[in-house]
Amino acid sequence: MKSGKSTIHNRQSTITSRGFTLLEIVIVLGIIAVILGGSIAVVGKMGNSAKLQRVTSDFNTISSAVKMYKLNAGTVPTTQQGLDALVKKPASTPVPKRWTQVATEVPMDPWQQPYLYRYPGKKDAGEFEIYTKGPDGQDGTEDDISSQD
Repeated sequence: MKSGKSTIHNRQSTITSRGFTLLEIVIVLGIIAVILGGSIAVVGKMGNSAKLQRVTSDFNTISSAVKMYKLNAGTVPTTQQGLDALVKKPASTPVPKRWTQVATEVPMDPWQQPYLYRYPGKKDAGEFEIYTKGPDGQDGTEDDISSQD
């Protein structure tokens, strides 16, 4: 046997931490927050555009139903009869002799208010008008939307 110290090599493996520092996490979260904030703003603007598109679509649908009513009844509903005349037979004059239900319900506008109707129309007295009070829910304000616009 050899008399000497036996050499024992202690292998120390260098362990390096591969995690993220708190600063890096905060920076990434900040970037994500900025991206989400911008996305929400863009989607909010698209939401208003979608509501306006829906109003146009509803005007077309309701106008078609009013025209169908006119074909059956001989005249469009009066302002007093309103759009309810499309769903149930009017009791007020002129009561149509040949009435048929042309709609199962009248849709609400995108702001959950009923669409309004008048005949004669405000801008074109020879035509009926369908309108909505718009986002503010107040009649006669700038954001009102009319089928005659």
